[in-house]
Amino acid sequence: MKNKRRLSIILALLVFATAARADQIDVYIKAEMTKQRIPGVSIAIIRNGSEMVKARGYGLANVELGVAASPDTVYRIGSVSKQFLAAGIMLLVEEGKLRLDDSITKYLEGSPELWKTITIRHLLSHTSGLVREAPGFNPLKIQSDLDVIKTAYSLPLRFPVGEKWEYSNLGYFALAEIISKASGKAWGDYMRERVFKPLGMNSTRVIDMKEIVSNRASGYAWKDNRMENADTLLALRPSGAFLSTAMDMARWDTALYTDKILKQSSRDEMWKPVMETSRKTIDGATQSYGLGWFIAQMNGHRAIFHGGAQPGFRAEFTRFIDDKLTVVVLTNADGARPDVIARGIAGFYIPDLAVKEKAQSAK
Repeated sequence: MKNKRRLSIILALLVFATAARADQIDVYIKAEMTKQRIPGVSIAIIRNGSEMVKARGYGLANVELGVAASPDTVYRIGSVSKQFLAAGIMLLVEEGKLRLDDSITKYLEGSPELWKTITIRHLLSHTSGLVREAPGFNPLKIQSDLDVIKTAYSLPLRFPVGEKWEYSNLGYFALAEIISKASGKAWGDYMRERVFKPLGMNSTRVIDMKEIVSNRASGYAWKDNRMENADTLLALRPSGAFLSTAMDMARWDTALYTDKILKQSSRDEMWKPVMETSRKTIDGATQSYGLGWFIAQMNGHRAIFHGGAQPGFRAEFTRFIDDKLTVVVLTNADGARPDVIARGIAGFYIPDLAVKEKAQSAK
């Protein structure tokens, strides 16, 4: 009887501690929303690969209509999308339809001789020497990926192939085109059939401004001391291609602990550092880049992560893989710092990761 009572007390204390921590997270997020002027935030916190610790929305997904944000609110996730294109490439490698060390000229019609030494691996790791943006990209013009890519054919490389890391959205336009060529399907269809549908990620899709999307958030910007609607980007950017939700990203996180989509060897390849980047984490830690993922040691805790930005939206997806803790933060505000919020949330579970005030205010 005494043992049962003791167990009941321990369980009650654990429940109380969990609830208290959840309340602290709520207070923290609401404070950051006020500080950063964010209308809406959706989060998911996952432990041990499948334990949903917390999934919640805060504030408004649509300010004008007063629609509350929820874990199922659909946001533009910007360059968080890059890990999905990387997964698509790795699936095609597993299928024997391409190799990471294939020259990209094998798949890009009319590509210049200068690009012959650029491989798929170089594109994935931002070590190709290609410019950040193709000169022919127009945010208000809908055109094919290849047409955009071709506008960069006449440009010189920014550095010798493989000798430096420099972020290139153009490289991910090229990767999308390679997925289409190697799979025989539009890259968006391939990703839906091979990744999103099998995982039940039913809200994750290629951005389409004409399509009716349930629970889609609106994007906002703070300008001249007032909130306004963010600019609309009509053109599709494969480098920031997808809409998703906190719940769908949690499903993706769970899959990354298994072989359901990618083999362990493919996941290891993506998370193997290729080159140190010129960027630092919010507390100054050195970052490396793998294939579609940033990699860092944050106060001794290994993290793989990626942020994303589109007009009116900022997103962060961070996995502390040795601690088996993942934090998803999706926002609908230009200038938001979801990376700061994600680290702040992680600090409630891993004290070493608590973000100092100086880091929180850093830009």
